[in-house]
Amino acid sequence: MKNVIAIISGILFGLGLAMSEMINPTVVIAFLDVAGDWNPALMFVMFGALLVTTVGFTLSLKKQSPLCASQFYLPTNSAIDKPLIIGASLFGIGWGMAGYCPGPAIAGLAYGQQETIYFVIAMLVGLKSAQLFSAKG
Repeated sequence: MKNVIAIISGILFGLGLAMSEMINPTVVIAFLDVAGDWNPALMFVMFGALLVTTVGFTLSLKKQSPLCASQFYLPTNSAIDKPLIIGASLFGIGWGMAGYCPGPAIAGLAYGQQETIYFVIAMLVGLKSAQLFSAKG
């Protein structure tokens, strides 16, 4: 049951990203270009996502446990430290340069575009590098 819910959730998330054009790098870069030819359309998508997330988390956290697990696994580290700042900066730079963040990039693989494949490969290499770097430090 847990895997079925995960697959359905992933499909719905991917469809939402495709319908909102979050998987189109041109649209995302136009949204991020506030000093140039700005396209505010994604602001409504992000506001909708924020609204759904806020209501969903508020209702979910009133329960004793999630539907498919024995407990909630929420982050406990709230420190704003060097790894967080470096990681967030790299994420933002990559998003601004390529027009993709991880979710839309994975959803965009369905279109089979070469740029998306290169981005996902680079993202996976970056994730593995960060894991190796963290393990050493």
